[in-house]
Amino acid sequence: MAVVEISVAPLGTGTPGVSSYVAACVAIVVDSGLTYQLNPMGTVIEGDIDEILPVLRRMHEVPFDCGAERVSTLIKIDDRRGQGHHGLQGEGDSVLNKLQRGS
Repeated sequence: MAVVEISVAPLGTGTPGVSSYVAACVAIVVDSGLTYQLNPMGTVIEGDIDEILPVLRRMHEVPFDCGAERVSTLIKIDDRRGQGHHGLQGEGDSVLNKLQRGS
């Protein structure tokens, strides 16, 4: 199970607004059927790494398809194997439980 955060930033668009590009990128994730969370700085995707990587590639291409001249994409991957389920909710819950216990 992998948890991946991606942030795709179009450059050379002539406008500071990027929400239409972000929406087009998120539509790729929605269509993939993968579990995801949108946050103010990017999109977090959960699933099998072999299913996620092609989605990341497609997301990177979206701004080019929409007319951007340059795209900067940041990808952070947490790929955990052999330790059972680890995902979007579990990671946050683990930290919150430790905070509540004071450890």
